[in-house]
Amino acid sequence: MHSRHPQFDKMQEETVQPQDAGNAENTLEQQLAEALARIEQQREAMLRVAAEAENARKRAQAEASTAQKYALERFAESLLPTLDSLEAAVKTGDLSGVELTQRQLQGALEKSHVREVAPIPGERFDPHRHQAMAAVEADAEPNTIVATMQKGYLLHDRVLRPALVTVAKPRVENPAGNPISDTDLD
Repeated sequence: MHSRHPQFDKMQEETVQPQDAGNAENTLEQQLAEALARIEQQREAMLRVAAEAENARKRAQAEASTAQKYALERFAESLLPTLDSLEAAVKTGDLSGVELTQRQLQGALEKSHVREVAPIPGERFDPHRHQAMAAVEADAEPNTIVATMQKGYLLHDRVLRPALVTVAKPRVENPAGNPISDTDLD
């Protein structure tokens, strides 16, 4: 019959002996040297990553500067034929040449997404697209445009220049009275 208890008589006793003190110092020195080597490798890797990030930042900055510098290149190229036509019209004194030049300029602006803002009389005043230069009494509804003094322009949806307009103001019923109140103070 087998017993469930371990049999100690077959086991041998192991003795743990302390390592030699010189060996322990060697091992600690090796571990320290390995740790210092790993730290140096990590430092070098970190410096490489930082240098790569700095180079990428400088490249992006240079690309943005170049893009900004030459952003109007296509627009300027589209205006050159217009300038040539205008110069030719001035030399010949031919008004039809000026009209042709105006059409070329309008075409170049349209290709570059520049649109006119030319409000018509009776159109509602829009402070985001129009600039009121004067308010006049008119038969028109208040805050509507009476006349356009100068066209405005949009680039896509951004106002390059607002249209300069005259706006209708409400008629005053008692022009001789006090402008502050409707009653006479006599």
